[in-house]
Amino acid sequence: MNISNEKLTKLWTTKNKDDEWWSSFVTSPLAIFANYFVVDIKWLTPNIITLLSFLVALVSVALIVIGGHINFVIAALLIQLSHTLDCMDGQMARFRKTSSPTGSYYDKLTDHLQVALWFGAVGYAAYDQTQSIKPLLLAFAGVTFYSLRGYSKYMFLYTKMQNDSDQLKQIPVKDTTEPTIEKAGISFSTAENLRWFFNEQRKIVFFNEGVFIFMLSAALIFNVLTPMLILFALSQFIYAIKRSLSQIAQLKEQNKN
Repeated sequence: MNISNEKLTKLWTTKNKDDEWWSSFVTSPLAIFANYFVVDIKWLTPNIITLLSFLVALVSVALIVIGGHINFVIAALLIQLSHTLDCMDGQMARFRKTSSPTGSYYDKLTDHLQVALWFGAVGYAAYDQTQSIKPLLLAFAGVTFYSLRGYSKYMFLYTKMQNDSDQLKQIPVKDTTEPTIEKAGISFSTAENLRWFFNEQRKIVFFNEGVFIFMLSAALIFNVLTPMLILFALSQFIYAIKRSLSQIAQLKEQNKN
């Protein structure tokens, strides 16, 4: 198989340098490799890949609800596939220079819905195993506080714009059509790639979607659903409260000025 280093290098520049943990060094590189073979297929659009990612996620949710070790393992693999496809759509759009606000919105909307469905399904599966309502409450709390993390961010921006319409002009606009520079890849040395890899590990403490993908799959494979839900709920509670308090403090400071 003849692999073009030039094409792979160009595809690597479409990788988001702000990729989350696990996405950064697992699913995103896998997406680049997959895109190498499909990115030139014209009828296969980023939005179609987003839809495929969501459909795969729905199948994994159904398998989790059905239950059983084999179904859990298959669901864990499908979660990884779904997230790889989720990485592929943005990379393809940047490679083709066809990124759009509509595509970005569609992608983020399905991402958030997938997280809620996955953890809801795991909560139900843990309830089915234990006949305890605790996993359901943990899943509900985790998804609620995860949603609050995002909601508080946008409400913060909305509140600032209500008080000052020029606030929108101060928000930096990210050009998603331009390649990002990641200090790793086939054009970098082994030492540089290793340095990049170890630097990426600090992202695990952010407990965002990239971490969830790993947590969900590991919990399903090893059947440790409730402990994972405890970690999920606790981490989202801490980050949601931290962000909300920080933004309240910023709004108070803005009113003083």
